[in-house]
Amino acid sequence: MRTRATVTTVSALAAVALTGAIAVPVATATSDRTTSEKAAVATADDPVTHEENDRVPEGAAWTQHYFPSSDGSDVELHADVLLPEGLKKGEQVPVILSAGSYFGHSGEIFDEQHPHTGPSDRFGDLVEGIDLFDRGYALVLVDTRGYGGSTGCIDFAGPGEQADVAAAIDWAADQSWSTGSVGMYGKSYDAVTGLIGNNLDQDALKAVVAQEPIWDMYDRIRSNGVPRQEGIIAPSTYNTIAQLPQLPDDDERYVQNSQYELTHPECLAANTTNTLIADPGTSYWQDRDLAKHAAGSDTPLFVTQGFLEWNTRPESMDEYLANHEGEQRGWLGPWDHVRGNDRNEDGSLKMGREGWFDEIGAFYDEHLKGVEPTTDYPAFAIQDSTGAWRAEDTWPVADRTAKVALGGGSYVDDGGPQEEQDGSRSSYLTWSAPVEADVRVAGTPRISLKARGNGNVLVELHDVAPDGTAVSFVEQAAVVQDGRLAIDLESTDWTLAAGHRLAVEIGSIQTGSWVDTPSGRTVKVRDARLELPLDDPAGDAPTEGERATWLDTYLAAYTAELTPGKPVFTVPAPRG
Repeated sequence: MRTRATVTTVSALAAVALTGAIAVPVATATSDRTTSEKAAVATADDPVTHEENDRVPEGAAWTQHYFPSSDGSDVELHADVLLPEGLKKGEQVPVILSAGSYFGHSGEIFDEQHPHTGPSDRFGDLVEGIDLFDRGYALVLVDTRGYGGSTGCIDFAGPGEQADVAAAIDWAADQSWSTGSVGMYGKSYDAVTGLIGNNLDQDALKAVVAQEPIWDMYDRIRSNGVPRQEGIIAPSTYNTIAQLPQLPDDDERYVQNSQYELTHPECLAANTTNTLIADPGTSYWQDRDLAKHAAGSDTPLFVTQGFLEWNTRPESMDEYLANHEGEQRGWLGPWDHVRGNDRNEDGSLKMGREGWFDEIGAFYDEHLKGVEPTTDYPAFAIQDSTGAWRAEDTWPVADRTAKVALGGGSYVDDGGPQEEQDGSRSSYLTWSAPVEADVRVAGTPRISLKARGNGNVLVELHDVAPDGTAVSFVEQAAVVQDGRLAIDLESTDWTLAAGHRLAVEIGSIQTGSWVDTPSGRTVKVRDARLELPLDDPAGDAPTEGERATWLDTYLAAYTAELTPGKPVFTVPAPRG
């Protein structure tokens, strides 16, 4: 039985569209179109304002700069710098830095048909939201290697890109107009570089805001050995971005750097083939295990994570936060790949909580300027599966970790039933007794089992109401072989209402989010055990916020009917 297959496939296709992994014509030089308007183009010494180029934010002065990476290579990095307009010689401001793939002048992912060149507006919402320049900050946008006006081969989250982030932090801190205090900001790709910045442990970096990051790059490509669709989509997307034609009125150095791939075709080939490496223990993936490398880091960190994400999923997040020893803040909840300030067409907030930029502005002011906040914000504002928000001092918060025995069963690794086949052979369900009171699964469940037979396995947790209405809220896949398997599932914050039951499904992968090859063999499972981090909702401290809009979309898509079976285990009370 599968509840998530159809919509997961749709979500994967949506991911293709939203990440731009589509056929984009690649130019061999600059774009073959002509710019329809003339506008001033900044250099390092000649700043350009909004009046001279309407792509420059109001209140800012734009300059462009080039500097080497920090790894001793010949990689040259490009930065667009936006300073408060009218900043006098000798005056200094702290810096908000973002580094990554999306700051090319012609567009983030595809050619956006700008009439002339200018700095990226990727974080125009931040500029307006915290009144960045009037508040007294600079904004620095750095193209990491392979993108925009920088040279070098793409090295997503690898040693090369880590060296780029280190160089960008040092460069931003060392400028004459900089106070030497740097904060990083980003979402998705440039949230990853923010996590990298934290891991580098550089004194100049005072704070990181990372929305919907990837915590371990291997998780993006494979799940415990099982290939994911993202392993196909992501390299294609980044290769497309790296080859984007830039604009005819860009300066000559920028254009020349942007064409690096034309004379280095090995860059794109390596970006594609490296992601085919299956073993997470190789140096390639170990270098990109950001959760592991967070050990001992202490940069103040503000994160967001959607527990129902279809793009950057909540995997290895728990490990990263456990390894990070500095201040931690965050908004966590049942949303998808959105920013804290994103709104729906009707004006409602997608995450459901007001005040994103108020809180972020105060966070930066505290750590980059030493200004004490005037509002007592909770360290973590968390929305669970009921749509209710609560305040926590940390996350995850579990009153206990329950270890429950699931017994055994068997399934055929057939990828799901074909026409006229009995679907019950593709997976089996193990049922709990109804829970006596509301109980929350808060953190990262873990399952272990002994298997006989080779193939793939998918583990899902279902929240089942008394009438049999069921929602799958956690899943994880793995390659299974003879012997013991132990894996972390996705992190979650899901409340089982009194009278509901937990159903654990173990079986073949029947969803479109993995690119697996069914073995066709019967896999026998015994001694399966589930670890559940449990929290008592009765002790919640409510905080402001409305229901995330994605939660209802998810429930509508992933609700199915199950026939409850004989209970095998009990979900204990969190304070039992």
